[in-house]
Amino acid sequence: MAVVFQKPEALLDVPTHYCPGCTHGTIHRLVAEVIDELKILDKTIGVAPVGCSVLCYDYFACDMSEAAHGRAPAVATGIKRALPDKVVFTYQGDGDLAAIGTAEAVHAAARGELITTIFVNNCIYGMTGGQMAPTTLPGQITETSPYGRDVKTQGHPIKVSEMISTLDGSCYVERVSVDTVPNINKAKKAIKKAFQAQLDGKGYSLIEVLSICPTNWGLSPVESMDWLRDNMIPYYPLGVIKDTTKEVE
Repeated sequence: MAVVFQKPEALLDVPTHYCPGCTHGTIHRLVAEVIDELKILDKTIGVAPVGCSVLCYDYFACDMSEAAHGRAPAVATGIKRALPDKVVFTYQGDGDLAAIGTAEAVHAAARGELITTIFVNNCIYGMTGGQMAPTTLPGQITETSPYGRDVKTQGHPIKVSEMISTLDGSCYVERVSVDTVPNINKAKKAIKKAFQAQLDGKGYSLIEVLSICPTNWGLSPVESMDWLRDNMIPYYPLGVIKDTTKEVE
């Protein structure tokens, strides 16, 4: 019998700690499939963050390094510069990258570091109990914005992809989602292109993946997907934000 669906080689066959309905597992699989298809498992090094995906080093079959909160791009920079023949990626959430780690991400992009960042945006702090994140939407209720985020006192959400795209060192930035099968397929295509940009020596690449957090949103997984489509995508529109990979030869 022909095998039509199986676990990627780059993903270990172990249970994960993620909450039911969480889409980190889907994103992990996409990254792993890309590593398999590019045949780079033996040369890939991932950098795990602090946040819900803090234990992702237990799930990927490639070499992994843990980083202090927000410092994944700095750690990845050191690894890539010491081992330039390796393919290095960071896997970060919005609390890790868009708050404590903003400087690291911005300056890695400004320097054009040859690393790839997978940025998971679910508009909330997941691991620590559902506090407001830099990406929390206006009016969104969280543990620290119980009446909804008020931009007059709590500021506006940070559009990370748009910010990174303004930096000359970034070569490819795209925002994707994993809420539907077509969008999952587009997300995989974007992740693969980001890894290829690194292999081709083009510069820093970032893929922002809109994700759900049913536990801290207080919704079912199905309701969470609807909430993402109705609220997140209008504020964080999907698509390629920057692509200079064909211009830089």
